[in-house]
Amino acid sequence: MSVSEQVKKDYDNSAVTYNDYSSLPSGQLESQLIKITLGDCTGLTILDLGGGTGVHAREAIDLGAATVDIIDISPGMLKIGRRIEESLCRENTIRFFEADVSKPFSHLPLCENGYDVVMANWIFSFADTLEVLEGMFHNIVSYLKPGGRFVGVRDADPRSPALENNKYGGTCTRIKDIPGGVKYLCVLHCIPPIEFEGASLEIIYSGSTEMYERFGLTDIAVVPYESAEVVQKDPEFWQLFLERPNLAVVQAVKGSKSA
Repeated sequence: MSVSEQVKKDYDNSAVTYNDYSSLPSGQLESQLIKITLGDCTGLTILDLGGGTGVHAREAIDLGAATVDIIDISPGMLKIGRRIEESLCRENTIRFFEADVSKPFSHLPLCENGYDVVMANWIFSFADTLEVLEGMFHNIVSYLKPGGRFVGVRDADPRSPALENNKYGGTCTRIKDIPGGVKYLCVLHCIPPIEFEGASLEIIYSGSTEMYERFGLTDIAVVPYESAEVVQKDPEFWQLFLERPNLAVVQAVKGSKSA
């Protein structure tokens, strides 16, 4: 089974309970860092790659975004997202499209003039080859307006002690080396737990900016963990995580000469 097929299967299986991730410590941290990075989104158009049920898309709408288009490989996740939007009596504020985020989107009715912001949260954790990773970056940059902002969550250290004992809501096991990176089994300890197989390349989780720069992204920076309220309130609890973080929220800007 290919990585994309495995991702689709894993996320379809976890679609109903995935929103519970937001209540876990790592989910709270991720959410706060993303909202800090997005800031005032008044009137902005946003493309959310791997957006699933729309957790972060709804946060962007709450911050003022005009519209968010979600692209995700899991029909199960998208179905849940549509149901949530229907329950909120919103139509076309968040649109949902099924596709592999590493493949061309030419068949989708996306914004012709591009987007003010492109989010790509955790999609790099399913890139087991440079070809797949480059496909993801190509889509990010192709649909981002010049001067537009990229916001994404990535692996920081798949072997971090913070992933060993469920202290922050997630564990990472069965780690094995692959060319240029690692594969692993991730468990999010919701009720019931969510499991999925991931893969991350060192060029991403090492913190290197090489791939971003190759595709014309500039001003690349990791959002400080200490800016999140949960860390400020209980730095002792987060000490193990801060010593070797397992996730990072990254922001960047598309330069005028991007591909």
